[in-house]
Order: sequence, then structure tokens, then C-alpha cells
Amino acid sequence: MRSIVWFRGKDLRLADHAPLAEAAASGEVIPLFVLDPFFFAPERARELPHRIQFLLDSLRALEANLAHLGSRLLVVPGRSLEVVPRLAAQWKADQVLAHRWVEPFGRERDRRIAEALDREGIALRLFEGETLLPPGSVRNGQGAMFRVFTPFARAAGIRLDLAPALPAPRALPPVPEGSVFETAPIPTLADLGLSLNPNLQAGGERAARTRLKAFVGGPIVDYGADRDRMDRPGTSRLSADLKFGTLSVRMVWQAAAAAGAGESGRRFLNELLWREFSHHLLWEWPELLEQPFRGDFSSFPWRVDEAGWQAWAAGRTGYPVVDAAARQLLAEGFVHNRARMVAASFLAKHLLLDYRLGEAHYLKWLTDGDWAQNSAGWQWSAGCGCDAQPWFRIFNPVAQGLKFDPDGAYVKRWVPELADCPTAFIHEPWKLPRGRRVSLDYPEPVVDHALARQRFLATAKGHLGRGPA
Repeated sequence: MRSIVWFRGKDLRLADHAPLAEAAASGEVIPLFVLDPFFFAPERARELPHRIQFLLDSLRALEANLAHLGSRLLVVPGRSLEVVPRLAAQWKADQVLAHRWVEPFGRERDRRIAEALDREGIALRLFEGETLLPPGSVRNGQGAMFRVFTPFARAAGIRLDLAPALPAPRALPPVPEGSVFETAPIPTLADLGLSLNPNLQAGGERAARTRLKAFVGGPIVDYGADRDRMDRPGTSRLSADLKFGTLSVRMVWQAAAAAGAGESGRRFLNELLWREFSHHLLWEWPELLEQPFRGDFSSFPWRVDEAGWQAWAAGRTGYPVVDAAARQLLAEGFVHNRARMVAASFLAKHLLLDYRLGEAHYLKWLTDGDWAQNSAGWQWSAGCGCDAQPWFRIFNPVAQGLKFDPDGAYVKRWVPELADCPTAFIHEPWKLPRGRRVSLDYPEPVVDHALARQRFLATAKGHLGRGPA
């Protein structure tokens, strides 16, 4: 049996890789990665620079790991729709093995490739692995997808009986002769017109395992208390590893479950189920990448405010936590989850700007930019998603800062204009006495919180026709 193992950017590892394990047990193995211009054309790569950097790191690590096992990663430029069927026929493959994608464009790609391969008598076999359970498999008593997280998590937990994660192969057969002539080197950032950002996490399976080991060996114990603290390193920082599959979600679940971290450990596993929920939602409702889950938000009267948008995107709103989140995103390709929620709420509710503007901005700059999770998170914050925060709840950025960054350490790291601001005023610098202003550079608030809150509630209630008194 000659198998092409098609690595597709969400499974850049050797351990717990079902297609690779299946191929290795069946005979000849041809590891393939396609440099599809959908992502790798320079003009497209510049629209997701941090993800591309992490991806290239992870590809180079995968290439080295495969070589260590006696194989080779064949990197071929071109459109996947054309390259995979052509090479499968050319290389006389019996089957193409890959992990399933949840996104609608990935599903359509796979449908078309499966048809093309079928005409050549070659099978495309898709394996689960992006999620803990197959998307679409967790249903309510009426056989429908859950619309609320808690019963979904309960039902998923009942079905969750995970087999042990698969070990990495100890060795692989050499790539068959005659299958390497179209290969190309893995591009560099410079090849794609990008510059190195030294502040990003390193990609690759080894770096991912190091992060997982560090988290379950320490911070997970205090995760329940520290996960919301923007001033503490209390989160796992495994989101990019799960996005690119340098770790499988099953490996993370099993390592966290084995850590014996009590309630904090259970809180972390619950976050993995939130990730699961977002992927199952997108599988059931592919239109969520374009439209709000709640139909009554489809024609919501969002404002047009270019100045407000630019202030939010650049971190110049005058609200320190909102601005710190904006700057962390651009500098580090990551935003603390609590800061993400505050910033998203501010855009949609204080500025009354379409949440999809922020969703696209985050997807561009996040290293861990995942379509399903990014969409679900933004819709949750805007109040228009499945099991979302109620639309009439509006984060107060000052109160959030006081509670989750009490000494202002997070703000001072990312908003250096406020480095000398007294702690008592760090989340409300506009209240400093005029003679004690710490920076002429930091702007006044672009909106008043109380007035912005009233504006959003009046607009939303008028459009939705209901709400709190």
C-alpha cells in the first residue's frame, strides 16, 4: 500500500497523528505539504503574518523530525485542488490520508479533491483529530446540535472515552524513488515579504511539548484563580499549538487530566470543551463565519466611525486595558483572554462598531487565529452568538482592569506612556489632577463609559424590541 500523508497546517506533528500511523502500518509513506497560494502567495501571507511565522517554524521542525525517522517532507507549490490529485496519480498512490477540517472552505476543498481522486481510483480518507469528538456527533434529545454550552459539555463528557494518544513512529520507510522532482524548499519569511517578529512563540512539536510540560507541571494548579488575571502568567499559552496541531487536543486533555489539579484542572478541561463547542457549532452552521448566530442581529444598525475604529485598532482609545490588548495583539500575536473580551465588548458596545471588523482584525494578527474559536468568541462578546453573553451586559473596562489587573502591571507593560502613573489612577488616568498628568502622549477617552453604555442599550433595545428596563 502506497499512502500520501497530506499534512495540512493543523496537524504539524508526528505524535498522535492517525493518518501517519495508518500509513506507516500499511506500507510506503509519502509525507506531503502543499504550498497553496491561498495562504502562501506573498500578498496573502502578509494578511496573516504571525500565523505564517509560526507555521513556517512548525514546518521546518516537521521536516527535521521526518528526516530523523528516515523519511522526507515533500513540499510542493500549487493549488491543493490541482496538486493533490495530480501527484497522487503520478506517484501511483493507493490512498491519500489527512485530518478532517471543520471550516466550510476546507470541507468544500476536500469534497472536490475526493471527487478528482475517485476518478483515478484513489481514496481520500479523512481522520478525526482536530476535536475530541467528531464534529456533529454530540446531539441533544431531539437529535439536533446544542445551542447552549453547559448541556453540550455535559453530553460531550458522557461520550468522551478517549483512547490513549498514539505515539510517534519510531521509524519510517524512505520516500519512494521518483516522487521528489517537483519539491521546493520551505519558504523563508523574506521569500513571502515578511519580517521576523522575535516576540512570537516558537513553533514546532518540541516547543509545544515543552509548553505543555511546563503548564501541567505548575500553573495548572492555580488556573482557576489565575486564568483571568491579566498581570499573571496563569494560562497555558497552548492555543497556537492546538491551532496548528503541534499538539493534538487529545494529548493536551490527557496531560491535563493526569495532572491531578483538582478544581483548577477541571476548569482548564472545561475551556477545552468550549473550544470543542465552537468547532461543533461551525460544523453545524458554516454561515457563522459570515453571519451572526442570532438572526435578529443580521441587520443590526452598527455605526460607521473611522476615527473610533482607528483608535481601537492602534490602542489609542484612552481606556488602558483596551489599549493594552490592542498593542499586545500587534506586538506579540496574542492577547490574554480576559483582555480579548474587554476589547471586543468595547468595540461592539462602547463604539457600536460591527463585531466583524474586530473579528477580521484579530484573525489577521493572532498567532492562534482559529476560524471557529475567533468567530465564536467575537459573537459571544457582541451578544449575537450561540449561548452568548447577553447583549445588555457591557464590560466596564475600568472595573475589569481594577479586578483583573489591580496593580496595573499588564497595562504598564503594553502602554509605556502610563509607566509612571500612580496605581490608584492606572485604569482611569484622566482622573489624575491636571498638574500630575504623567504623559502628554496618552489620549483622553474616546467615549464616556456611561454615555456609551446608554447609547448601546437604547440602540439594541430599539432594534431587538426587548431588553431590561
